Amino acid sequence: MIASLNPLVPAAYDIAWSGVALALLALLVVALVSLARSAKALTSAQALVWTLVAIFVPVLGPLAWLFIGRPAARASLTAAGRG
Repeated sequence: MIASLNPLVPAAYDIAWSGVALALLALLVVALVSLARSAKALTSAQALVWTLVAIFVPVLGPLAWLFIGRPAARASLTAAGRG
């Protein structure tokens, strides 16, 4: 009975999960590059904490840096709060 299953279905799942893993890796790389470019605006402790958060909190860490932690993002959030 098992031999009659389509052998391509697991390959499709592997391809899909590989795509998800590559997308998450790309998100991490983008966040780390952005963090490195913004490091002069941060203290060394802040840069270290953001780097560790981005690496060890898989999806939320890079997203938090990109939407909340970047100095440009922080400036737009405070400007939106004032107006």
